[in-house]
Amino acid sequence: MLLPRTRHTTAIAKLLEQFPVVGIIGARQVGKTTLVQMIAGDAVVTPVTRFDLEDPRDSARMADPMLALESLRGLVVLDEVQRLPDVFRVLRVLADRPGTPARFLVLGSAGPDLLRQGAESLAGRIAYYQLPGLELDEVPAEDAEALWVRGGFPRSFLAESDERSAEWRLQFIRTFVERDLPRLGVGVAADTMRRFWTMLAHMHGQTLNASALGRSFGVSDASVRRYLDTLSSALVVRQLRPWHQNLRKRQVKAPKVYVADTGILHTLLGLDSAADVQGHPQLGASWEWFAIANVVARLGARWDMDTYFWGTYAGAELDLLIMRGNQRLGFEVKRTVAPTVTPSMRIALEDLQLERIDVLHAGRETFPLAERIRAVSTHRMWTDIEPL
Repeated sequence: MLLPRTRHTTAIAKLLEQFPVVGIIGARQVGKTTLVQMIAGDAVVTPVTRFDLEDPRDSARMADPMLALESLRGLVVLDEVQRLPDVFRVLRVLADRPGTPARFLVLGSAGPDLLRQGAESLAGRIAYYQLPGLELDEVPAEDAEALWVRGGFPRSFLAESDERSAEWRLQFIRTFVERDLPRLGVGVAADTMRRFWTMLAHMHGQTLNASALGRSFGVSDASVRRYLDTLSSALVVRQLRPWHQNLRKRQVKAPKVYVADTGILHTLLGLDSAADVQGHPQLGASWEWFAIANVVARLGARWDMDTYFWGTYAGAELDLLIMRGNQRLGFEVKRTVAPTVTPSMRIALEDLQLERIDVLHAGRETFPLAERIRAVSTHRMWTDIEPL
């Protein structure tokens, strides 16, 4: 079963009209290849030529990238491009040809930090598009709970049963640390990275304390940050930056850490079913991230530029702060059907000069709570929240 991902195919098609090279990045198995097949099927630019650089035959064809690519016209797809980083220098030459006879769509399982060769070689010629897992607008409304529990990897979400979904996620984790990270040049032992990733799952949604984590893990602060940055660059962990300004208040200045996919989070915690998740202490933190990731997608906000959390050592906090231009929007997440206004919300509303705060809750209705504060159903956010 294929789920149409129209929002993403439309966005990528627009980028291809503007840039000679477009890079689709995302975690392994998130659906990049399937998405490109959809784009190729509807491509205005033809013909379409595809190279899978994990296929020995295609890899052999690319032994001399200039020879393989120079004569091609239309849309050229290079899948798993991180396996051939030298190709970026060739793409720079090809992208600058008069008339742009070919557009290049490159797919990578690493984030921009691990693909910085592309950014350096193709400055001004490449646009990156990060493909997430499935989100609320891409599945039937009645499957929202399953999306949260199983996560957004298509094969996990579409599995025939919870048991098969859990087994797929377990195999994904094993393959990721044993095979994928070494292929990305990460020289950390698989067992070490698996244990570190599991520890992050247990502190999911908390502010980073590198010293405490290092002590419990038996490594230095520098190693903790290196491991964390590795998983973040591989797009399986997300760091939410703190916002701080001169408020004459002591404010939190360490990032919050989240496992990027809730299904993977649940597997790292040993949770295989909805019942397991409902009874676990990380229930609230898991739901919080599910809501945050979806509202950021709905707004079209940029993780590296627009998104923050805010907290003070006196206890005031805001789960998500979106800032773009003069817009300041706040979001709180409550796994309840009857959210209420808290003193922390009123402090954030005034101190951060927010336009409004939306309280994302687990109920089915959206309704006002107070002036500039409303309760928004997580299940209805794609209709009740306007994009930026």
